Formats: sequence, structure tokens, C-alpha cells
Amino acid sequence: MMTQRDFLLWVRLLPGIGLMGRHKIWQFLQDTQRQRLTLQEIFTLTELSAAAQTKIRGAIRSGELRRVYNLVKQYPVVTLADDAYPELLREIAQPPLCLFFQGDFALVNRPCVAIVGARELTPYGQQVLATWLPHLVGAKLVTVSGLARGTDEAVHRGTMAHAGQTIAVIGSGVDVAYPKRRDNLQTQISQQGLILSEYLPWEPPAKHHFPERNRIIAGLAQATVIVEARQKSGSLITANIALDENRVVMAVPGPVTSPLSAGTNALIVAGAIPLISPAQILAEYVNAW
Repeated sequence: MMTQRDFLLWVRLLPGIGLMGRHKIWQFLQDTQRQRLTLQEIFTLTELSAAAQTKIRGAIRSGELRRVYNLVKQYPVVTLADDAYPELLREIAQPPLCLFFQGDFALVNRPCVAIVGARELTPYGQQVLATWLPHLVGAKLVTVSGLARGTDEAVHRGTMAHAGQTIAVIGSGVDVAYPKRRDNLQTQISQQGLILSEYLPWEPPAKHHFPERNRIIAGLAQATVIVEARQKSGSLITANIALDENRVVMAVPGPVTSPLSAGTNALIVAGAIPLISPAQILAEYVNAW
């Protein structure tokens, strides 16, 4: 008999069902205390088009879905049905059904701080990270970021340089290095920290994956720190998600003449905590140990 865990993994393989559809399925299971749904119930609940339904039925009849299911079960994965699923992430509005991973999954249940920012990290941002990361590592905080160039990359590298542990939430499958030039960094994190993804292990990156993965970055952490950000920035998406989830949001103030501080300064005006010392971050975690 298929367990709820197996069912969630199977649902994750169904083509045409996106983030919202998967969440509807999970919510229905919770509301009804069911372990699984029939295929027709899935179609009705997710309002799939006739073409999408035909595609899924074809994948089942041909045995392709079974083949992929058997393949994906060979990968390390935690589902919402598992006790190991991170509690803070479970609390968000749309928690991912499945988390594929490489590395030490136990890190998700350690005190985590999300640190994100601009891809065009300035010397000012570099200095902030270089000065503050040793304090965070010394306090045994796990850093969480998105493995993008600039701030994310500096967070991961800086954490590991001080023998700390870091989590990278990526917008592709765990077997896919994106961009390719950060292949070595991704491998290093998988060996010294944790790579996390809600996407199938072989899935390439897509534009909509990155705002989706931002909710996981914010969801894993009690506090989210924005180092630098333009007025319109993916980092601000992460900050807004954290605010929506009633998490602490801190922003590093910067020169009013710097476009890369426009977003962080605006966050502060809107109510984010102005961050001028790593001690402020540590104060949010006094009860976490």
C-alpha cells in the first residue's frame, strides 16, 4: 500500500501540477486526514486542463511515470509527511512537498539565519560580510542563502572559510550546477554543509524557480538579513516573504547615493530592523540554543 510519503513523492512527478496545485493537494490531505487521493480527485482539485490530464494518463500507461518514480526514490529526499521535515519551513504558507538534498540534512533543525543580497556585491557589502560572518559562525548559527553570484556566494564561501556550516537553497535540481562555474562551490557545500532543492534532481533552472526558492530560504530561518539590494530586487521578494511569515527581517543601511542600498534603506523605512552590528542578529537567537 502506498504511504502518504510515497504519494507526495509521486505527486511531485506529475507534469503540469505547479506549486499552487501541489499545495491544494497537501491541504486537502490535511483537512480530510487522507493518506492519498485518486487520480480523478487530483485532476478535479487542481483543475488540470484536458491536455494535461491526457499527458499524465499517457505517462502512467506507458510505464514512464513508474520508471521515474523508481529512479527518484533512490535520491535522498524528505517529504511533508516525514518527521524530519524542518518545523519552521512547515509553518510557511506553501511548504514544498519534497526536499531533495545533498549533505547534512540535520542542519535544517539548527538555528539558521538567512542572508541574501545583491548579485553586484559592493566593497561595502563585502566588508560587512567579512566582519560579521565570523561572529555568526562563532555563535554556531547556520547561514542560509541561494548560491547566486555576489552576496549569496560570499555568504557560503565566508561561512565555510571560518569552519562554519551553510545551507544553499537552489533553483535547479541537486544534480545540476547552475551556473556551471559554481560547480566546485556547490560540491564543497554538499560536503561541508547542505544543498537543498524542491525540484527534481535532474531538473534545469527556470526563471520562476528563483522566486519560488526564496520562500524556502526565508522559511528555514528565524531571521532574514538583507545586505544590499536595489529598489527592485529578488532579495526584497525574500524579505517580503519573511515578513508575511512573521519572521524577523533586518536590513543593512547604506549610502543614500548607492543604488545597491536603495532597497535595504526602503525596507528600513517600511519597518525592517536597521542592522548595524552582528550582535543584533545574535540577540534574536538567545533562546535558540
